[in-house]
Amino acid sequence: MELRHLRYFVAVAQAGSLTVAAQQELHTSQPSLSRQIRDLEDEVGAQLLTRRARGIDLTPAGRAFLDHARAVLSQVEAAAEAARRVDRPSRPCFTIGFLTGHELTWMPEALRILRDELPNIDVTISSQYSPLLADGLSKGKIDAAFLRREKGMPGLAFRLLVKEPLLVIMPSDHRLAALKAISPADLVGETFVIVSGTAPVLRAVIDNYLKRSGINITPAHEADHVTMGISLIISTRGVGLLPAYAQNFLPLSVTSRPLKGNTPTVDLVLGYKKSNQSAILKLLLSRLDELVDRVSKAAR
Repeated sequence: MELRHLRYFVAVAQAGSLTVAAQQELHTSQPSLSRQIRDLEDEVGAQLLTRRARGIDLTPAGRAFLDHARAVLSQVEAAAEAARRVDRPSRPCFTIGFLTGHELTWMPEALRILRDELPNIDVTISSQYSPLLADGLSKGKIDAAFLRREKGMPGLAFRLLVKEPLLVIMPSDHRLAALKAISPADLVGETFVIVSGTAPVLRAVIDNYLKRSGINITPAHEADHVTMGISLIISTRGVGLLPAYAQNFLPLSVTSRPLKGNTPTVDLVLGYKKSNQSAILKLLLSRLDELVDRVSKAAR
């Protein structure tokens, strides 16, 4: 008895037909398959199936044999997979996190930096809020992340990538869109959309900027992320302050203007756990200047 006999028998039992199994499952001729089944029955010493006009029926012996045949084939596949795992150990995994929206700019260039290593590793991409990325770094679930400089994370290290200027975002036909640049005083009296606590670093930059400017603005709406902020600006015909990367998501009905004077910025950094000894992380860190240069050139 050979494994092919078991495979042929299981295929016939599942198809309910010698003809269907031969043509669609096993890609062999029906007479040849019939001979294989007869040889199996001779080896077992019992009739396993009965032929009928439009297919086959399993005998009681055939039904009993089917369960064991399936178990044998399953064990054979498990044995083969175990051998493959030993022969080819699992590749190391490297997880990169992106503050949602930044993967559009930074991921292609980061993967180009790692291109020579990609055949040897499995790369996982994670797109989340910055605090969640920092938590993932701290817990060792993420190896490197493009995020804000989150506070209260002594086990993490941050490398500056770029200082993102804040822009005023508004509907394209808003009265302020006629200006080339906007002063803080221009924002007074407008429906103001601000980021929520899901972006604590950015929220602090905006709050500090408004406080330094000496204006009192009570936000009308809070947005959890950039696309939600843009949607609120559209629906309320309001204005908001968002980092420059938000321009990647602006529809034609929304535009941006720079701020006058000393423009506030928010840092985008590469974060990682200080104790992480990943060779891929070390490679990425060693080529950060090249990465920043690539992204800068692509944005021009």
